[in-house]
Amino acid sequence: MDLSEPSAALCPSLDGPVLAVLAATTRALSVREVARLVARGSFEGVRKALIRMTEHGLVLVDEAGNATLYTLNRSHVAAPAVELLAGLRTELLARITEAIAGWRVAPVHASVFGSAASGDGDTASDIDVFLVRPRRVSADDPAWRAQTDMLAEQIHAWSGNHLGLAEVSETELPRVARTAAARNIRNDGITIAGKPVETVLRSAA
Repeated sequence: MDLSEPSAALCPSLDGPVLAVLAATTRALSVREVARLVARGSFEGVRKALIRMTEHGLVLVDEAGNATLYTLNRSHVAAPAVELLAGLRTELLARITEAIAGWRVAPVHASVFGSAASGDGDTASDIDVFLVRPRRVSADDPAWRAQTDMLAEQIHAWSGNHLGLAEVSETELPRVARTAAARNIRNDGITIAGKPVETVLRSAA
């Protein structure tokens, strides 16, 4: 899955990202605003995509003075599919969160970081997960390893991307907390289990 543009998995044309932009707000947007938020394609390409989807009734158009404004028609039968398409990255994070919540051996902390957190990766990007293993659990504990192996399989099945696992023991946190990698995780990490990433790293440092 293209983490910067998940809608491309089903809609590789400009229609996908244009619809995702409209689905993310209830505010009417001009062509220029949509083009800026889509961040790819030309102004003319975005304009044509909006006109095409207006013809299908999926996008509503309104004339406000000299401006032409567009909104997603949330009454359209296809609107739920558009909203699902726009929320694919959020759905992926929710599935990872749910998977880890069901682990028999709970982590001290788990967070998603890197391109999966910032939304700027592509189909070749790993889904980076930072895990803090409880001090009583060894790195080769069968139950723990079975969980992380299963997570890798699940993430690949859900997205086509591979798991990038950054795993440390709770006892290693003081050393890890002082590294540049830890600063990056602290800056963009999204906590999905345990204490917030900033709290875990700050207290360890």
